[in-house]
Amino acid sequence: MKSLFITFEGPEGAGKTTIIKMIEQYFVNKEIPFLSTREPGGIRISESIREIILRPDHTEMDSRTEALLYAAARRQHLVEKVIPALKEGKVVLCDRFIDSSLAYQGVGRNLGIEEVRQINEFAIDGTMPDLTIFFDLDPSIGLKRVHDANGREINRLDLENIEFHKRVYEGYLQVVDSDRKRFCLVDASKSIEEVYSQVLQAIENKIN
Repeated sequence: MKSLFITFEGPEGAGKTTIIKMIEQYFVNKEIPFLSTREPGGIRISESIREIILRPDHTEMDSRTEALLYAAARRQHLVEKVIPALKEGKVVLCDRFIDSSLAYQGVGRNLGIEEVRQINEFAIDGTMPDLTIFFDLDPSIGLKRVHDANGREINRLDLENIEFHKRVYEGYLQVVDSDRKRFCLVDASKSIEEVYSQVLQAIENKIN
């Protein structure tokens, strides 16, 4: 099979990480070559940038600085890890990509979707996902899940107020609406089994 670039998006606490692990096991069972990674992070340089961005005590960080750091981490991760895997014919599963920046910084931080898109178009140089799964969930439910979870990292974005997270959610809806062919929406308020079934169906449809 040919390579596929599949990304997973959604508000905090939507359950992406859990479902991605289940999809990984599916690929293992089917003996489909894949790479699973995350943003920001995935490689040494990008993980260092992630720590700078998400440290809870970095409250003085300017919104444009934040957007530029995400784009820088994305570029390095892309050229060092994602693109080589795609060239090897693998399915790449990536927890967050450009759409996170459009929603979080473009709308959540009020920088503007098009302004943030321009920064990221320079960073990704035309590499876009073949499929993006959007975990559709009310942000208040997601934040409750985050704060109720045992052992989950609480980062700087988790500590933002509910109004910020509502703006992010609205930003996601705008991004999804602008590129309907690429996105698959799943109802992330359902049980893990139901969400997994929705995601798996979308991936199998794309593979086939």
